[in-house]
Amino acid sequence: MSNPSAHHFLLLWLALPAFWASAWLGAFYREKRGNLKGDNLEDFRFIVGATLTLIPIFVAFTFSMAVSRYDQRKNFEEQEANAIGTEYVRAGLLPAADAVKVRALLSRYLAQRILFYKASDEQQLQQINDQTGRLQNELWSAVAPHAVAQQNPVMALVVAGMNDVLNSQGFTQAAFWNRIPVAAWMLIIIISIFCNLLIGLGMHSRNPFLLLIFPVILTISLFFIADIDSPRRGVIQVLPQNLQSLAESLRGQ
Repeated sequence: MSNPSAHHFLLLWLALPAFWASAWLGAFYREKRGNLKGDNLEDFRFIVGATLTLIPIFVAFTFSMAVSRYDQRKNFEEQEANAIGTEYVRAGLLPAADAVKVRALLSRYLAQRILFYKASDEQQLQQINDQTGRLQNELWSAVAPHAVAQQNPVMALVVAGMNDVLNSQGFTQAAFWNRIPVAAWMLIIIISIFCNLLIGLGMHSRNPFLLLIFPVILTISLFFIADIDSPRRGVIQVLPQNLQSLAESLRGQ
């Protein structure tokens, strides 16, 4: 099942009419059956209060999940830049010809990592991932023979730095895959529909404007959460600022 945060604009246009229709249906049912009285009214108010209490809890919970994943993606972008920059410097410990080769490969690898953060098309992203995989193999092949031939602390630094470069890409990819679960989205949408239905039941009239207020607020909240949770198609995205800054500094050298 596709994650709703991957189609957050579609979520915006589908959730709003669904929530509004639920509120309108509740108000329509209230008009047909009449106002609640006595113990029924008190029980209804208790149910509405308990149900509406769940909404801010779930919104806050999913918002916290989205923000934590966004921060994670930002942190891994910074770690990637640091790992590549450190290994670029450590490559100078290799023989001159190999140092030039490794640094050229790192520059090409850095360009692909920047494209990874900017890509929104799946076909383009697949090409970037394929090119990244090939460059990783070339980078490791460039330092592995020296590590076998010269097993000393200096060469260990070069190998460890290259290992950090390769690992940081894997951590970043995992962070981009880490999204709010579909089950959590289904739960909050179902609860939202029931909340709007209960609000409609509590209305004394089917005023279109009043019935629209809560659905609009709730839809905007869910859209904002989905936007943060969408690493590629959202308005709020992680920009490769550290990687771009590193690329500029390397070009300056």
